[in-house]
Amino acid sequence: MLEEVVATRYVTPLREGGSLPGIVEADDLGTYVMKFTGAGQGRKTLVAEVICGQLGRRLGLRVPDLVRMQLDPVIGLAEPDEEVQELLKASGGLNLGMDYLPGSIGFDPLAFAVDPLDAGRVVWFDALINNVDRSWRNPNLLVWHGELWLIDHGATMIWHHNWPTAAQAATRPYDASDHVLAPFDPDIAAAAKTLAPKVTRELLTEVAADVPDEWLVDEPGFEGPDGPDRLRAAYVERLLDRVATTHERIKLGPPTTQRPTQAPAWLRVWAEGKAAK
Repeated sequence: MLEEVVATRYVTPLREGGSLPGIVEADDLGTYVMKFTGAGQGRKTLVAEVICGQLGRRLGLRVPDLVRMQLDPVIGLAEPDEEVQELLKASGGLNLGMDYLPGSIGFDPLAFAVDPLDAGRVVWFDALINNVDRSWRNPNLLVWHGELWLIDHGATMIWHHNWPTAAQAATRPYDASDHVLAPFDPDIAAAAKTLAPKVTRELLTEVAADVPDEWLVDEPGFEGPDGPDRLRAAYVERLLDRVATTHERIKLGPPTTQRPTQAPAWLRVWAEGKAAK
């Protein structure tokens, strides 16, 4: 089970996140990025964060520590932003915290090279969990102390938004053409050889057990007192369905051509001036 802490001070929102996560201090003297049950994406985002974040850590990928975080809505009374106030009011009780990495910077493929083996491990992992949110548009990677860290796994396992069709998702290809690490020649075969044998039923069962019952109750099709356990088992089965053939379903084609430049501002100005001559 994840360690549980209590939020003691809301510091500031992180507005680059669609769910409006916030930096929060806790009673263990730690600082966390908190994701809220009251956010628009709902509790399934937190379920995905726990299962995929914990699975990534168990596979040796760098993912910030996760904690269960209790929130008293009174903590937001002094917050001047009405949107944040409403979010805190709607999120009383158990939420999710991720260890804050002070001084980390967003991953820039022009400034930070990634080894093909490391790139392959991340791409293979994202294909397994069907991560649709690690593209050049939104890398969800940080560089901290010279190492690559994976964050924000809320937009994964998209099949859990429609359980009746979830089994079909295991056979669908994973298009990694726009993956932020695609330009680094990811070694998918090596990643599959190393990681796939580690993804066992036992491991997935342990990872799914970290999801609190509160986030699993009343799921359509999984009603009843044993609903959370049956739902955990469903997550395990869907991931097991995918693991053996994950590497076969990864598509690496030409990236999308309609994309903003990633060149620094000074280089864009220089290029525009040269073209005008």
